[in-house]
Amino acid sequence: MDALDKSILSILQKSGNISMAQLSERVGLSLSACHRRVKMLEASGSIAGYEARLDRKKIGLFLQVFIEVKLTSQQRECIGAFESAIKAMPEVLECHLISGEFDYLMRVAVRDTEDYEDIYRNRLSEIPSVSQMKTLISMSAVKEFGGYYLK
Repeated sequence: MDALDKSILSILQKSGNISMAQLSERVGLSLSACHRRVKMLEASGSIAGYEARLDRKKIGLFLQVFIEVKLTSQQRECIGAFESAIKAMPEVLECHLISGEFDYLMRVAVRDTEDYEDIYRNRLSEIPSVSQMKTLISMSAVKEFGGYYLK
């Protein structure tokens, strides 16, 4: 991956709906050369897909919550049961296996505390392999993910 590929990726992260003509102009390539590079980046998996980035507050998701989760054990069955349950929950935006005191860190966006309580009581706490959860409510986002930094 060279500097032109990184430039293309950086632009597409911010403006995924940019026309190929505009993209080629911004990176200083001919339209056909730019199109070829984008197709190669897609084929290699560097571009995993194209999505619209939504403003969570404008779509009614005012509360962002992080949840630390500890499992009853680290046996394969417990891990598998937990991960399968989480993958089936569209409310869970992200879930990371982490090191430290807890086993997982999750991110959830909801309308309000009542919505979160419903998910907590009726979905998360029902997963048999969960032994402890710690809820961290985001007061405000100082910086949200806006794409990867490519040097």
